[in-house]
Amino acid sequence: MGYSPEKGFEFGLASLYSYYGDKRNPSPDTRNSTLAMLATFTTNHQFKLNFQSDNWTRNNDYHIKTNLRYHNFPVYYYGLGDTTRYNNRSLIGNKRYKLAVEAEKRVTSHFYAGLSVTYQHDVYTADNDKGVFPESELVDKTGGYATFLGVTGVYDNRDNQNYCTNGTYVRFNAAYAPSFLSKHPLWRFELKASQFIPLTHKSTLGLNGYAHSLQGNTLPFYLLPELGNDNIMRGYYTGRYRDQNYLAAQAEYRYFIDPKMRIKLWFVDLRPTFALAGFAGTGTVFENGGFSFSRLKPNYGLGIRYFYDKSARITVRLDYGWGEKRPGEKRQSGFYLSLSEAF
Repeated sequence: MGYSPEKGFEFGLASLYSYYGDKRNPSPDTRNSTLAMLATFTTNHQFKLNFQSDNWTRNNDYHIKTNLRYHNFPVYYYGLGDTTRYNNRSLIGNKRYKLAVEAEKRVTSHFYAGLSVTYQHDVYTADNDKGVFPESELVDKTGGYATFLGVTGVYDNRDNQNYCTNGTYVRFNAAYAPSFLSKHPLWRFELKASQFIPLTHKSTLGLNGYAHSLQGNTLPFYLLPELGNDNIMRGYYTGRYRDQNYLAAQAEYRYFIDPKMRIKLWFVDLRPTFALAGFAGTGTVFENGGFSFSRLKPNYGLGIRYFYDKSARITVRLDYGWGEKRPGEKRQSGFYLSLSEAF
């Protein structure tokens, strides 16, 4: 079960298998790998089928991620830029087919280099004649496809990839979509960076930044960076603001709680462990050359985490985030129920 502003309540079947890829010759440094499958539907009449894996070999020498996804996902389209209006939104249908593979090899003790391939095919339809979408002149308004071939560099010395309390993570990916594999030739650049600072043995300060840019002569609207999701700029509807470039940053304070209590009822036998969180950040979208500090939007919120796999530090996360209040509108906000940490 999950919840977000884009989906409403989400129900379905989910399985997550957490394992170690070096059982025959184990190393204490090897991170846990996961294999996940989701088949869900939402109260907003959306359907999603998702298979993904995150694999680490012995001593974390290789890191391989895969994702196969299909969704039939009606969403609201608000327009382009960072000044869109709530009352101008249009409900549009979106069918998406996506395949992504990333493989990275450890080059030094904490630096990885690798390759990535991402194929995405979208189909869009106007579910009604309301809002800005029917009259908008958009590139590939009914959909299209792109295949991005990329190179990746990663620096990672975190103590844990799930609930981190100390370390640094930086990932940069540059990818090109050639015309013979895509509807339009495009460049895409993405940077993620996180720093975790232990304040006490129970509390951690996490700092996180994100940058995403799409470059080319012809830019499909559905590939433009979108502000807001359950990881960064929480509280904003994904795609409420979209443009050629996206910058965001946030800080999150986490406090670990282990009450040492036991809950035993029928077949349930739990020793719950939690963490509390508070976060704040800012971000914006903008066209090339259009960045301004005055366009940055606020973001803040509170959350709680439940550790359902203590050894691997895998959590169930509940967050509530608030954003800006535009003139004549309610303050933007959203509740999130999901797996794993925001960063």
